[in-house]
Amino acid sequence: MIPALGLLAGIVIGILVRPDVPLWLQPYLPIAVIAALDAVFGAVRAALDGIFDDKVFVVSFLSNVVVAAFIVYLGDQLGVGAQLSTGVIVVLGVRIFSNVASIRRHLFSA
Repeated sequence: MIPALGLLAGIVIGILVRPDVPLWLQPYLPIAVIAALDAVFGAVRAALDGIFDDKVFVVSFLSNVVVAAFIVYLGDQLGVGAQLSTGVIVVLGVRIFSNVASIRRHLFSA
């Protein structure tokens, strides 16, 4: 539950503070958010399965964001940034929906 509370706190702080995102960072922000959401939903799933480890969560969170941003950066350098961004979003989106389905089954199973 701690990851979900952290996500909620981050959303509230972001809405209240309304930070300005530098122009050079704007292409990478959506990908970083999707990667972070993947780590958060994975952590919630692990917590419900009883195997949550905070160290694994932190490493997963940071590595997801860094790797996803690097893939998009590499795509920008190769001139195919939009295609690689779409690929990253699709892969992480599938993982997010898989984790949400598992969470739903765990919470609402008889």
